Amino acid sequence: MENVYKLWPELNWINDSNLRKNTANTWKLALEKSVLTGDDLKKIPFTLLCGPDLKVSFMDHKRAVVHIAYESGKKVQEFFKDELPIDLDILIAGAILADVGKLLEYVLDENGNAVQGEYGKYLRHPFSGVSLAESCGIPAEVCHIIATHAGEGDMVKRSTEAYLVHHADFMTFLPFKSRLIV
Repeated sequence: MENVYKLWPELNWINDSNLRKNTANTWKLALEKSVLTGDDLKKIPFTLLCGPDLKVSFMDHKRAVVHIAYESGKKVQEFFKDELPIDLDILIAGAILADVGKLLEYVLDENGNAVQGEYGKYLRHPFSGVSLAESCGIPAEVCHIIATHAGEGDMVKRSTEAYLVHHADFMTFLPFKSRLIV
């Protein structure tokens, strides 16, 4: 479990000890089921959609999403108070778990590069992420964030926490995908 906390020091931001433990256990389970290690996550690109030259690692992107969502949640609380309530524990856990399913989606090729595996061809990470999270006792409010953080979530209503994670994720992805070359 120590390796999970080394990957995710932000777990300590979750005040609810049960949610913190279950969030860490979800990552532990994903790492056990995956061919990827914690060290791989610090090296592989965060997305396969931007080409092989992308230098931003999976963990750099994921931790940025967590920090941006958390800071956004605090600002929403500050400015909107009870008019738009935010559960920071749910927000943080959802941001940490949003891409946990990618550990089942990716495999390493013969050169050690991350590629989409057979499992990933059939189940994208929002689906596998919810499955992992539910098996570790993660509540529906957090599973909702995992399920709706990507394009699949455009078909349903999102909670406020889910909107924040979705936008933090896409604001740190789309500029890489569609940046102008000048």
